[in-house]
Amino acid sequence: MNHLGEVLVTARRACGFTQEELATAAGVTQAALSRYENDLREPEPDVLARLAAALGVTETFLAAAGRVHGGMAIDAHMRRRLTAKPTVWRQLEARLNMYRMHARLLFEEVSVRAEQRVPTLDPVDMPPSDAARLVRMQWRMPIGPVRSLTRWLEAAGCLVIEEDFGTSRVDGLSQWIDDHPVILINRRSPTDRKRLTLAHELGHLCLHSVDVSDDVEAEANEFAAEFLMPIEVIRPQLRNLKIGRLHDLKREWGVSMQALVERAHNANLMTAGERANMHKAFSARGWKTSEPLSDELTPERPSLAENIGQALAGKGLAANDIAHLAGFASSKENQLFPAPHPRLRPVG
Repeated sequence: MNHLGEVLVTARRACGFTQEELATAAGVTQAALSRYENDLREPEPDVLARLAAALGVTETFLAAAGRVHGGMAIDAHMRRRLTAKPTVWRQLEARLNMYRMHARLLFEEVSVRAEQRVPTLDPVDMPPSDAARLVRMQWRMPIGPVRSLTRWLEAAGCLVIEEDFGTSRVDGLSQWIDDHPVILINRRSPTDRKRLTLAHELGHLCLHSVDVSDDVEAEANEFAAEFLMPIEVIRPQLRNLKIGRLHDLKREWGVSMQALVERAHNANLMTAGERANMHKAFSARGWKTSEPLSDELTPERPSLAENIGQALAGKGLAANDIAHLAGFASSKENQLFPAPHPRLRPVG
């Protein structure tokens, strides 16, 4: 069954268009677009072409996305604050769904060989902390702090996409594209928060790919804490924490001071009163919203999607060819798998 209506709604929402705006851009009436989106009527081929152009995708993309098993608009795991506006996070969820489908189309033509894989585990059978230790063991990660978390994720075939969300109230989202996981993270987040978000979303991908429990956020938080700060390694460093010591630990482990305090408290190495005093000290210094040292941490920079674009260009594909493979209308719209710009050569 073709769910073209669902695809049109998702694509429109991802672009930030109202129904009226898309109808105007595609040269159709709003009433007609409403019928297309509710699957009450199929658009004629010329209308479908105009809708695709207005949405920055190919007609092939719209057709293929409409045939996806389970539908196009799949709920995403999302790390967001309670004050995040529904319109904002729904648009981001729609964008992730679009990226998921663009990647799915490309991966049908291009095979991506991963050194490792992101395992899918059952949180009922395996507590989140144990799952985090298992993933570290399977990936043969060194004991201690995680260096370049993005590289580890991409080596496991995870597509990490970074963009400015236009808000600091949503940190990241994740979904599976068949056998490939995808994570969308907020470019405006500081590095320590990005790293925790990446580990948090990895927890969702590992633990919540099929069955979802009642407390998925707590499970993803527990996974992330153990993944980035293995308790058996960090425990001696979390005893008798002082503000000055937190600076050093932040540099070493690449996580926020607030995350270190939470780790110490959850491991029973800090009383509730000591934790409250720490948070008061953070508030007095303005660190609850902006911690120091974050800009000293090694940035997390995704490269897999860009490398795929470069590899395809190296095989002789033009920028528009790469864009069309992934279902983008042109190279201008293809921000996901960009082809390298041709270098100018001196003449004469």
